[in-house]
Amino acid sequence: MTSDAAPQAHPGTPHSPVRTLPRLPAGKEPPVAVFDGEKEAVGAYRLFVRRTPVAPNAEPAVYVHGLGGASTDWTDLMYLLEPWLAGIAPDLPGWGRSDPPPSGRYPLKEHVAAVVALIEQQGRGPVHLFGNSLGGAVATSLAAQRPDLLRTLTLVSPALPVYRPKRSNVHMPLLLVPGIQAVLYKRLTRTPVEEQVKRLTELCYADPSLANPQRLQYSAGELRRRQESGLDREAFMGSLRGLADSYFVIGSGNLWRQAGRVQAPTLLVFGRHDKLVDVRMAPRAARTFPTSRLLVLEDSGHVAQLEHPMTVAEAVLDHLGHQA
Repeated sequence: MTSDAAPQAHPGTPHSPVRTLPRLPAGKEPPVAVFDGEKEAVGAYRLFVRRTPVAPNAEPAVYVHGLGGASTDWTDLMYLLEPWLAGIAPDLPGWGRSDPPPSGRYPLKEHVAAVVALIEQQGRGPVHLFGNSLGGAVATSLAAQRPDLLRTLTLVSPALPVYRPKRSNVHMPLLLVPGIQAVLYKRLTRTPVEEQVKRLTELCYADPSLANPQRLQYSAGELRRRQESGLDREAFMGSLRGLADSYFVIGSGNLWRQAGRVQAPTLLVFGRHDKLVDVRMAPRAARTFPTSRLLVLEDSGHVAQLEHPMTVAEAVLDHLGHQA
């Protein structure tokens, strides 16, 4: 059963005043929301960006997807939070419908720079920043380096370094071996795109039957378009290696060190059945982010915002309600 308890504040977290926010209507379920988007010049980047309509008094929010994902990974949650948050969801450089980065390379800092440029360009001041998986690592690094750009931070299964991997992600250290990314990509893409999407869903969901068939069909079409364009291979291999490289950074640039410098109030959401991010890191994350609240969903996998969007939306509203 999905935990319906409110996120638990870390014992060391300072108390924050509570403001009352309206609750989600009972039974309100998102459609397969996509929201219109277009390619935009964002600093040195050409990013495809989806935006929600701006409701009166809605505060700005930016949503960052994970490895192999796209802006549509967030559109269910964006739909649910639309009355309170004016959402912007980019496809990261080289992913979705965005152009590759000008450098042609995909280190973590490249994705951070693109999101920084987007936040600065939107011109509405600090944002509520969301990140899932790779996007969680991007958001953590950004929050540590540019606290002036954030109001709050919400991380869903953030890909923070794990040095004792579990069985399902024991391959991570191998990603630093030259050429291994190409081998992995070839193995992933030698089956029809529908089968690739099915396998990815089985990897990311605790219960794959919860995936909307329309969403799976849409994802298969997008994946086919990307692979036929020839852009997918470099983005996949480069971003995968960039994430793996970030795990072995020492000193102040280490992601755990950066997490400890995050000033924004942080909501951490983990899935008990996540096959990619080890839920055993959740207590450490709650201790490391200085002002954090932790929610572990008992029947969720790696993409709780897709698998249980209502539960995550309620947790976000509760988190926002506790901020001054």
